[in-house]
Amino acid sequence: MKKSEKTEHTVARIIEAATNEFGRYGYAGGTINRICQAGVNKGLIYHNFSGKDALYLRCLGRSCGMLMQFVQERDGTRNLERYMAARMDFFREHPNEAHIFFEAMLNPPPHLSGEVSRALADFNALNERMYGETLDGLELRDGISWEDAFAYFHMMQLMLNGYFSSPALQNAAFEERVEQHEKIVPRLLDCMLYGIAKERK
Repeated sequence: MKKSEKTEHTVARIIEAATNEFGRYGYAGGTINRICQAGVNKGLIYHNFSGKDALYLRCLGRSCGMLMQFVQERDGTRNLERYMAARMDFFREHPNEAHIFFEAMLNPPPHLSGEVSRALADFNALNERMYGETLDGLELRDGISWEDAFAYFHMMQLMLNGYFSSPALQNAAFEERVEQHEKIVPRLLDCMLYGIAKERK
């Protein structure tokens, strides 16, 4: 095996072990020592990564990349409904990646907020694209511009993320929070786009 291939294999093993660690314990609870207990040499970790932060960010980037690829493979960019279904399937099938992704989205380590934002940039851009394309296919009410509707989408995102990172759900299991989040988002979007009440007679 060539040296480059060996290095690539080593890094892959480290990231896999770290993904299991951060996926189970989160950033705050995850430790290098426990990653080593999975059969990874500590010297090799520090040879390839500067420390816990760099390793966590690599795991986050990998998780985001896997999600984006999964959505594409499921033809999830065809419309908003398929997109949300593909997201839900990914999070159910990849719980460790889901934990890393949602922690970064809802409760990122404060000192890594800039790096986390950059790691989530492609995902956020896809969200905006899917919502924008949905708006393009709708006839908006009088007095509501496309820009207004797009701004409401951003406000809803911020409020929803705030709710799911608030003390109101601090006792809920992480998997339950993910499940609730992915069920609520499409319903909120449906209500926001098409209304919640029949037209008054």
